[in-house]
Amino acid sequence: MMVRDEGRRALKRDLTFAAMLVTTGVAISVLSIGQIVAAGHQQVAQATPPTQSTPGAETKPSAPPSEPSTTGQRPADIPPQPARPDADAQKAGAQPALPPAPAEKVAPPIKEK
Repeated sequence: MMVRDEGRRALKRDLTFAAMLVTTGVAISVLSIGQIVAAGHQQVAQATPPTQSTPGAETKPSAPPSEPSTTGQRPADIPPQPARPDADAQKAGAQPALPPAPAEKVAPPIKEK
């Protein structure tokens, strides 16, 4: 009878401890979500003061923004070049853009038993 009571006490103690851990986890989660929501409503202070306008800038007309020098796209007027020029171009002195491919490794045939 004593062993059965010890088992029940241990089970009750373990379940109480587990419930406390779950409750603590839920409380921390609720507090964290509350801080995240509160941080979303705050305004962030500007670290540096806004730049000052140059004197007389009000009377000068603003210049339109210049076009970007690179767009990241290949120019359409330059056709793509092959990595390996044809034989006539190589005879004329054109160098291949890539080194020659390595030769395939060939093993001796497998002998049947």
